[in-house]
Amino acid sequence: MLYDCIIIGTGAAGVSAAINLKIHEKSFLLIGDADLSAKFRRAELVRNYPGLPDITGAALADAYLLHLQKMGISITDKMVSSAAVTKDRCAVFAGADYYESRTLILATGAAAAGTLPGEEPLVGRGVSYCATCDGGLYRGRDIAVIISSARFEHEVRYLAGLASKVYVYPTYAGAEFSSDNIVMMKSRAAAILSGEDGKVCAVRGTDGEETPVSGVFCLRESVSLSTLLPKLKVEDGRIVVDREMRTNITFVFAAGDCTGRPYQYVKAAGEGNVAAHSVIEYLG
Repeated sequence: MLYDCIIIGTGAAGVSAAINLKIHEKSFLLIGDADLSAKFRRAELVRNYPGLPDITGAALADAYLLHLQKMGISITDKMVSSAAVTKDRCAVFAGADYYESRTLILATGAAAAGTLPGEEPLVGRGVSYCATCDGGLYRGRDIAVIISSARFEHEVRYLAGLASKVYVYPTYAGAEFSSDNIVMMKSRAAAILSGEDGKVCAVRGTDGEETPVSGVFCLRESVSLSTLLPKLKVEDGRIVVDREMRTNITFVFAAGDCTGRPYQYVKAAGEGNVAAHSVIEYLG
């Protein structure tokens, strides 16, 4: 079967795109985790999603699944191994299965590549990737920030306005902050440690020193490239798109965390909506 569209990813962007394609009666395949993103479900609190104040990631994921169910949208629970394009269609390989479509929406999310030991299992248990989303959870507490670029320094300053003390582990040269409660660490972060309660308790530096903290914010720019196309334009670890979520390949679109920061559900859902409408316009 030749689908109108294949959507890779079942996070906020992929779900939003699927809902809009369904409304417009397009044929499509939604490929990804049938239970949605594990990182999605581990989010402690989502405070910036309009109309849903203080909802947990798990509750938001359940609401998404219910929406899909009510619209009769099913998820193809498979891992995509590769994708390719010909002159007028896309080919997606998932294990031994092969699918074709006229368009493709990449909603693959941010990558876990380059993470520290202890980081991934502690997502939602003290590890966060969004200062504005989760900063309020650590008001008056000690936190650590692992930062890879000067472009995120405003987020460190934002966190400093909330936390008691912020220990900064930069991975680039020239990082400077003037706030009295920001401590620049001399070593790089080597691991994130958990306590008996299974939550973040400290960061271990490359010098072996362990700094007790309640939370760790990892401010990086990296996305998974495992399912992306060889000719796809990528800059600084993100898929390059225009305002219509179009990539440099005519019938390939991208939405969500894979297009770059901010890594927020509301942003991803909006981009998924735009990508779907761009697909509809392309299909004519």
